[in-house]
Amino acid sequence: MKHIVYFLRQIHAYAGKILYINLLAMLFISLLDGVGILLLIPMISMSGLVDIDPTGTPLVGIFDFLQSNPLSVGLSIILGLFVLIVIGQNLLQRQIAIKGSIIQHGFFRHLRVKTYDALLHADWGFYIKNRKSDLIHLMTAEIARAGAGTHSFLQFLASLIFTCIQVVLAFWLSPTITTFVLASGLILLLFNRKFLKLSLELGNRQFTLGKNYLGGVTDQINGIKDIKSNTLEESRMQWFHKVTKSMEEEQIEYTRLKTKSQLYYKIASSVLIAGFIFLAVNLFNAQAAQLMLIIVIFSRLWPRVAGIQASLEQIATTIPALKAVIALQEECRNAREFTLVSGGAVQPLQVHRGMECRDVSFRYNRNESKFALKSINAFIPANQMTAVVGPSGAGKSTLIDLLMGLNQLESGELLIDGKPLTSSNLQSLRRAISYVPQDPFLFNESIRENLQLVAPNASEAEMWEALEFSSAAEFVRKLPEGLDTLIGDRGIRLSGGERQRIVLARAILRKPSILVLDEATSALDTENESKIQEALERLKGKMTIVVIAHRLSTIRNADQVVVLNEGEIIQQGGFNQLAKEKRSMFSNLLSKQMEVVHSQTST
Repeated sequence: MKHIVYFLRQIHAYAGKILYINLLAMLFISLLDGVGILLLIPMISMSGLVDIDPTGTPLVGIFDFLQSNPLSVGLSIILGLFVLIVIGQNLLQRQIAIKGSIIQHGFFRHLRVKTYDALLHADWGFYIKNRKSDLIHLMTAEIARAGAGTHSFLQFLASLIFTCIQVVLAFWLSPTITTFVLASGLILLLFNRKFLKLSLELGNRQFTLGKNYLGGVTDQINGIKDIKSNTLEESRMQWFHKVTKSMEEEQIEYTRLKTKSQLYYKIASSVLIAGFIFLAVNLFNAQAAQLMLIIVIFSRLWPRVAGIQASLEQIATTIPALKAVIALQEECRNAREFTLVSGGAVQPLQVHRGMECRDVSFRYNRNESKFALKSINAFIPANQMTAVVGPSGAGKSTLIDLLMGLNQLESGELLIDGKPLTSSNLQSLRRAISYVPQDPFLFNESIRENLQLVAPNASEAEMWEALEFSSAAEFVRKLPEGLDTLIGDRGIRLSGGERQRIVLARAILRKPSILVLDEATSALDTENESKIQEALERLKGKMTIVVIAHRLSTIRNADQVVVLNEGEIIQQGGFNQLAKEKRSMFSNLLSKQMEVVHSQTST
């Protein structure tokens, strides 16, 4: 029952009074159904097929009224009432079905929107901790399962209301017989509790299997180039056979469980009904009219009660999905960065003097002793180019994430023009930053649409100006449809260097005051690297540029170089100044790269 209450709380939070209006309509339909059943006895009696004596039943008043009128009049009244009841029932049933659909699909959309909103506004630490495919699984399959559970819940409520009304009607006709039947029915429901427990366990297993399936498929599609180049098709196919076989077995197990519970229930119900009729005739001395009505009521009631059992089992299998979605929403709320202000209410932050890290330390996991960054003190002057270099794992990207307000400081301060960065000015900072990652991301749309993503009102002239700055205009003009050329999934129809330059153009089009490039040239050839370098030269003095550089040749003209190693700043100064410091980390990195370039040239 706690699972039903859980579902009711969630739907009530969304639907409110619409849910209860629907429940009242269900109640009224059930009452009409009861009245229709009561009309059966006088209708049968007046037909002359069976002589029924209503004495001792609550229907004696109706019989007296009908017998005081001619047969044709009484029969006409009963048949007219019957037709009106059927019309009223079906009109109400249509409205209930429509309202039920509104509640079901509205709740489904409500879950989607609420979860997606929570995901979008969770901080960067949340995404570091969670697997991308798990989030996609919850946003798609599990929300869909929870939405399907809403239908089962509404069916459960309809069956429950109908059952209660019919039981009240049966009590009115014969309290003794009805009490006996209800006692037997409760024993039957208690017996079937184990099936609810099994359904809940099955729902948990389906959730885990679905998550593993989507996670594995996502990883393999993302790594399809590695799979094919290393001839891993056979091993990946074996994994796929194994996981889909498990999913197949779970679905078959659910069918077995559902049909088994229904089989037990129907067999037990038939024994119960047979015993009830035998006792009603031989022990309770039931009147013919009374017995006939109760048989009609309970023959209509048992399928509904079986439906309650089926709905409960279906709800039990979807509860894990709903709980997982609600838990994700709660986790996202706890990791929420700031309250998003839409429109132009928040202006981009302008950096006049610079950004400063003052004794900054950061750990990804505060239960571990190792710091990703430790006691960082650095000043990044405005409208100049600062390069961050160091070996792999030195903390370069972590520092960039802190400067963009993605990671939260464990200690120390991040100052912008002398003012601390807080949740109140974080959105202003984000609006001032353009970020170019190492792995450029583009949508499966045209170049124009990818550029308009950050500047929806940008003119064509502004787009071409941004493309010129990023050294991308020349190759875009040569494309079949220019700006309107579709570039494929993640920009796959373009080369790596072309994608990088389009992303840089998009970053420039936003007109940021801070431009951040995270190893944006590491995967490029010499020609494309030089073009990115030329673009950066043209941007110097117009904005604050922060570059993580794997290739030191890219940052030769940087105003400042910060060298990181194991989360600490070990050198800081100009490019030429650091290059002259013998036996230092920077000169060592520089000499190694020169050796690589020399060997490639000689080859």
